[in-house]
Amino acid sequence: MSFAKHITSEEIEHMEQAVFPGEITVIDNRDKIFEDAISYLSSQDIIGFDTETKPCFLPHAPRHKMALLQLSGQSRAFLFRLHQLGVPQKLADLLSNKGVLKIGAAVRDDIRGLQEYNKFEPGGFVDLQKMTEDFGIEEKSVRKMSAIILKKRVSKSQQLSNWENFKLSPAQMKYAATDAWICCEMYNRLKRHKWFRIFS
Repeated sequence: MSFAKHITSEEIEHMEQAVFPGEITVIDNRDKIFEDAISYLSSQDIIGFDTETKPCFLPHAPRHKMALLQLSGQSRAFLFRLHQLGVPQKLADLLSNKGVLKIGAAVRDDIRGLQEYNKFEPGGFVDLQKMTEDFGIEEKSVRKMSAIILKKRVSKSQQLSNWENFKLSPAQMKYAATDAWICCEMYNRLKRHKWFRIFS
């Protein structure tokens, strides 16, 4: 199967919007909910991976520390609020586990941000930006890759919102979960057709 190299914003606007269909849980404490999340995610073969950082609109201002880690299976997504939680060792162990593939885009930058909280050794990460090169896809954004691979439109309306808010809005939660989950969907579509690379 062949895929387009490029796609325009106009073409994307006519596509059906992709929305995570499952349960979304926000985690900001090392409690039973956290333990349940680690248990569920560790039992998966493949999970979607993404992060969010509060945007900075002032030139030359220091970059904010990473605020959110999103990890998603097919039916459940977990949003880890890093400012409150950090990266506890059990979460770091999951991020090091080569037996659970973590599918994302530009994962090296995300890993570096997470390592500011805990110097874990990353394992099992798959970078869609590298994987799609083997299919001739030259777009690098999740929005455009999703449109090419799945014919689905990923909304970016919440991308520049404040991820350090005291409470995440329902729109932020849906956006964050969808961004992680859609990476799994793209991976599953691509792996039917060609070998893939794992970068850790």
